[in-house]
Amino acid sequence: MFVYLAHHGQAVGPEVNTQRPLSTLGRGQVDALAALAAGRAVRPDVIWHSGKLRARQTAEAYWSACHPLAEFSASRWMQPDDPPRLADLLAVEDRDVLLAGHMPHLERLRRALLGASGELAPFPPHGLVAIERVDQGWAERWLLVPPEGG
Repeated sequence: MFVYLAHHGQAVGPEVNTQRPLSTLGRGQVDALAALAAGRAVRPDVIWHSGKLRARQTAEAYWSACHPLAEFSASRWMQPDDPPRLADLLAVEDRDVLLAGHMPHLERLRRALLGASGELAPFPPHGLVAIERVDQGWAERWLLVPPEGG
């Protein structure tokens, strides 16, 4: 079982649009990463997002590129300042799950899953992290960063 943690693409500032949709660059980032993920056979059964527009737009890009028949919905406990409570739910989940959300929540969830209090490569801004459940817990398998320029 895999968990994919997707940080939303670059969003416009609140002075441009208070709902903070993806910018043109952000749309390019998520479309490129979704295509790369699909090329790695990422096929989540479930895609959850925080409900914020930029996270939903990011989740939609992965949904379209990786598995348009996946379950798709907003989820609780995915706001930027939320504690990593989803780690408990993921511990009993048996489907591959992609979570499209925000920093610093995604980094806290990543550390909760991996039991990491020490050194980890930085979470890639606007990137994607793949974590697999293994016999002894969880293991990080790979990271994708958006190509320069989107």
